[in-house]
Amino acid sequence: MQQKAQGKFVNPIQIEIEMRRESMKPDFFKYACGLGLAVVVLLGCSIPAQAQLSGAIFTTLPDGSAVNFNIYASKSDVYLDGGPPPGAPSTAAGLPDGTYVFQVTDPSGKTLLSLDPARCRQFTVLNGNINGVVVTGCQHLTGFDSGRNSVTVQLMPYADTPNNGGEYKAWATPVQNYIDGCTTLGVADPLGTIDCGITGGDFHGFIPSHSKTDNFKARTTTGNREIDTNFVNSTGQNIPFICETWIDTLGVSNTVCATSPQESAKVEDVETGVHHFVIFNQPGCTVGNISIQVPNGPIQYFTGPQTLEVKVPAGFKTGSIEIFVNCNF
Repeated sequence: MQQKAQGKFVNPIQIEIEMRRESMKPDFFKYACGLGLAVVVLLGCSIPAQAQLSGAIFTTLPDGSAVNFNIYASKSDVYLDGGPPPGAPSTAAGLPDGTYVFQVTDPSGKTLLSLDPARCRQFTVLNGNINGVVVTGCQHLTGFDSGRNSVTVQLMPYADTPNNGGEYKAWATPVQNYIDGCTTLGVADPLGTIDCGITGGDFHGFIPSHSKTDNFKARTTTGNREIDTNFVNSTGQNIPFICETWIDTLGVSNTVCATSPQESAKVEDVETGVHHFVIFNQPGCTVGNISIQVPNGPIQYFTGPQTLEVKVPAGFKTGSIEIFVNCNF
């Protein structure tokens, strides 16, 4: 991660940051208990098609290990993990139980890179964590995350990204949402289809409001651009296990948390466009002053819980945009 204490960043740029204060709805930020013992079983259920997804998905190595900057040495190294987000409090909700479909696209979501039919790309969730894959004869390889007691699922096979920076986007959505999304696009056999097509807010059968995403890179590269949120106490020390809601450029939400006193809540390999960050009151952090530090730009100050709009332009090639949230106890 970039050093931020001295405000030293590479590649001078001009970044426009727009911020919009919104009223916060308390029920939106309540955590639900979703932790439990994960076992590998086959689930035949699905969550309600219109449910708002809790929890998060994130890419890891087969054993659940995180990779610095989400940059992988090869495409075959990338596995999908899911549940309560890394660094979340013990009461944080995982993914709703049920069956899901996943896909890999370019960062814009326009180009589907997954190469096999959707029936091969299904996993199941029990007690908030991924616990297995649907056995169809073409299911993906799995690993095991002992720290979470959960299963990881290999994303391969998928094609090389057309993105010049080597960036990819992994998606997951409940199987019924996927079927509904493909049916809307006129596809008769969604699970037997590789690509249902794209139109409006429907990305190959994945609807952003009912999906989770995570960006990653799968080739050696020195360039990375990220947005880091630092939740700090009165002495300026990072507070672990404090979370925010990140909404990507397509409107897909994911929960991101500070995993340790040495880490911020990081969104890595961010794509060009407008990202939203929902900063809210929670145990351990009553939101006070907020500051934004842009590479070679002015520091901007705000106060209280709000939704931040951060525009990442195409000219921002590497470095970090830093958000500092002062937490009052």
